Amino acid sequence: MRHSKSGIGRSLDVYYRDLARTERMDRLNSHFVSSGDLVFDIGAHVGDRTASFLRLGATVVSLEPQPRVFRALRLIHGRNPQATLRAQAVGAVAGELEMFLNSENPTISTLSPDLIAAAQNAQGWKGQTWDARHIAPVVTLDQLVTTYGSPGFVKIDVEGHEAEVLAGLSAPLPLLSFEFTTIQRDVAHKCIARLSGLGDYKFNLSFGEDHTLVYSNWTNAGAISAQIAALPESANSGDIYARLVMDNGIP
Repeated sequence: MRHSKSGIGRSLDVYYRDLARTERMDRLNSHFVSSGDLVFDIGAHVGDRTASFLRLGATVVSLEPQPRVFRALRLIHGRNPQATLRAQAVGAVAGELEMFLNSENPTISTLSPDLIAAAQNAQGWKGQTWDARHIAPVVTLDQLVTTYGSPGFVKIDVEGHEAEVLAGLSAPLPLLSFEFTTIQRDVAHKCIARLSGLGDYKFNLSFGEDHTLVYSNWTNAGAISAQIAALPESANSGDIYARLVMDNGIP
């Protein structure tokens, strides 16, 4: 979850005008993305992470299903030849899904009715209203890999829909991140289990907008799951990073 105020204008203010945040984000992303890499930005919103990946020299495929937000994304990155923008969601199977839009706080628009139920009266989520609907076209990660090739890094931030995104992936990828929230820890556990079923992964995490990794040494699935389970609700949200262990044992 991200802070709310008033729609897309607030998003642009938060994600593009805080230079210290931008520097932290670039510094963290530089651990995972190098010049020439292919990156998928799933749930791109207004494209601040896309911008970071582009600054690091990557080619980026960015997907954002909200029509108004996608227009902002296109205005910002639509002329960059290194960015491919798609007005789509990503899920377990291709097709269409109903999306629940939050006009005042589009960063928490979601494909997950379970997130809306979990948010009712939850700390940090009070007053949120999902006041509109949109039928979003859906592709899978496997389809994106077939179309664009295997990415070096995949960022997933889709407000409670993360497990469904990973359900549409049938082979391990080297590096991924996915958002977690303390009101839907079960989603994080499903994501960890899904990746562990695809390959031998080590994990790390970053809280909120800190853009710093908690662990100096990456940890296993059991340890990261226990860490998520033990968090106070006030921790709210963050990103879990997953790195595939190579044949030489080095993550």
